[in-house]
Amino acid sequence: MEVKKKDIRALTKEQLRDFFVENGDKAFRGNQVYEWLWSKSLHTFEAMTNISKQTREILESNFVINHIKVDSMQKSNDGTIKNGIRLHDGLIVESVLIPTEKRTTACVSSQVGCSLDCKFCATSRLKRMRNLNPDEIYDQVVVIDRQSRLYFNHKLTNIVFMGMGEPLMNYKNVLKSIEMITSPEGLGMSSKRITVSTSGVPKMIKKMADEEVKFNLAVSLHSAIDEVRTSIMPFNATFPLKDLRESLEYWYEKTNRAITYEYIVWDGINDRKEDIKALVEFCKAVPCKVNLIEYNPIDDGEFQQASSSAINNYISNLEMHDITINVRRSRGKDIDAACGQLANKS
Repeated sequence: MEVKKKDIRALTKEQLRDFFVENGDKAFRGNQVYEWLWSKSLHTFEAMTNISKQTREILESNFVINHIKVDSMQKSNDGTIKNGIRLHDGLIVESVLIPTEKRTTACVSSQVGCSLDCKFCATSRLKRMRNLNPDEIYDQVVVIDRQSRLYFNHKLTNIVFMGMGEPLMNYKNVLKSIEMITSPEGLGMSSKRITVSTSGVPKMIKKMADEEVKFNLAVSLHSAIDEVRTSIMPFNATFPLKDLRESLEYWYEKTNRAITYEYIVWDGINDRKEDIKALVEFCKAVPCKVNLIEYNPIDDGEFQQASSSAINNYISNLEMHDITINVRRSRGKDIDAACGQLANKS
């Protein structure tokens, strides 16, 4: 009976060192392999050139490297690149490279499908099949960094966890992936250039604050009125705005870092004066900024972009109360790569 090989990247460096000692080799061999796996993002044992053939054969007989593969790549008219990423078990997720003049941003996925049920998001219509492992998240960043260097002549500058899935429903693996992305033994990126975007899981927001994470927090808000938010994001009935607000206050108290609210305005849903007033009041809880995001249709007609006058009412009222606001124009809409459109559709 064939023994199932273990994914070698599930091992810590200490475990790798122990493996070599137990097999009669030197502990430092584990350091060498660890560097090949993470810092150099190698996907075959054969290419580990500073390790003997015998040692590589031992690795081959005990472990696998479950790396991702770019199954498809689409380029938008605006330069955005969408990758269809095939995982080792054949499942597909999507990740996106978003270029601007001064930076490139990787939008990465954390789940196959999604745990939540936001009605306006294409990903939420996919059954959550499983969480991504830390290395599968890490590999997405490696791929997009290489594409950034190839197509835009500079390294990746920013990462947002805004792809498929709810990051805080894959908490442990997301944090481990960020640990490796920011580690000098990994990609060495700054935590300040990483943003985790959540639909709002209060318990996990508090947990992040307690763990003193250094990355940025964004919340997909879309309404500051419980009834409205629950109608478009049904899980809000379980995690109401009162609990979300309390967790964000706790976050700021612990981290002293402002929060970004992602906010889409839809026609006839959250475009009234009372919707604006509620958002202004919610923003007073902790220092924050608001990103007003252009809506990207997912073909069913239930949600329609609000009028320009409704958007302008939001802008003028938020500015009147000294709340920082940015209007985000969507990128990659022509290849279904914009916010809310990721659904493994090519």
